[in-house]
Amino acid sequence: THGVNVVVVETPDSSCTPDAQFPNNWISFHPDGRVAVYPMLSNYRRAERRTEDILGRLAHKGFSVKQLYDYTSYEKRNLILEGTGSMVFDHRHKKAFAVLSERTNIELLRRFCRDFGFSPVTFHANSGGKPIYHTNVMMCIGTHFVVIASSTVTDLHERKQVLEALRSGNKEIIEISEEQMNQFAGNMLQVTSRSITELPLLVMSQRARDSLTHDQVASLEKYVKLVSADLTTIENCGGGSARCMMAELYLPREHSHHRHHH
Repeated sequence: THGVNVVVVETPDSSCTPDAQFPNNWISFHPDGRVAVYPMLSNYRRAERRTEDILGRLAHKGFSVKQLYDYTSYEKRNLILEGTGSMVFDHRHKKAFAVLSERTNIELLRRFCRDFGFSPVTFHANSGGKPIYHTNVMMCIGTHFVVIASSTVTDLHERKQVLEALRSGNKEIIEISEEQMNQFAGNMLQVTSRSITELPLLVMSQRARDSLTHDQVASLEKYVKLVSADLTTIENCGGGSARCMMAELYLPREHSHHRHHH
């Protein structure tokens, strides 16, 4: 209803993959036609990866896949990098922000960054005395803004480095609290409308939207139109929210110079 191209891939009923609505942890798409497939910590989640099926469907819809980077063999060494859960990209400035955890291995992160031309920005973050396991829980990067719960970066030197790396991209930093983060306010994704005259959309859950203050909403609405949906069941049962449910399609179209974001 908001003029966004979306490719929906259903999960086969026969497969027991309760987190399959979170594709962003195992696959990412890039503007030059490259695709990355990632190693995941959970054996259950590894069963979700249906790379050939999804790439076949995308090719059928006219998306161009030039090269596949398959990092899944690193699972044998227990080296994990869970896609755009582990990494939040500043595409314009080619930076990959990553909270280090058992789900985000620094060696593999550096390998990915070498392969795809990103500079890694690594740090540690904690909530409730426990490490934050995915970067996209506490940070969202848009074209002109960043939403971040920087208070979860308890090492002040690391926090300063992260904020400086974000500011160098000329983005407005919109701070959220740890409580708002726990309402999934960091788990948002900017997507592009088909109409170039309209603002991009910022997709989030209703729970996340309700947690935002008037000032935060006003700051965001300078750059994006806010779109929310009730994802309570998924948030309560799966531990993820809106951003985790989308793998954005930066792939080029065959015979087209237009880029579609999903």
